[in-house]
Amino acid sequence: MERESKNESKAMPHGLTMQDRQRLTLSGVSDVVNFDENQVVVLTTLGTLTIRGTGLHVDQLSLDTGDLKLTGSVDSLEYDDNAVHGGGFFRRMFQ
Repeated sequence: MERESKNESKAMPHGLTMQDRQRLTLSGVSDVVNFDENQVVVLTTLGTLTIRGTGLHVDQLSLDTGDLKLTGSVDSLEYDDNAVHGGGFFRRMFQ
């Protein structure tokens, strides 16, 4: 039971705020999968989010609080919610 309460306390709400397609603030981030100046891929509580653009830079990241701040020219945001329901590669493959 103690284990369940720890997992529940880690469930963070996901939020996204963008200003002028130049500054992006995210909450509910559990991990950063990949990043470079053209693409940032993060795991959120609502799925995998891919951010595409140019000159992208992670200014601040706190996995403890689930907050990420990003600057650069944002061209697109794309969610993949298969990652939320999935688990590992083999689990998704055999569902």
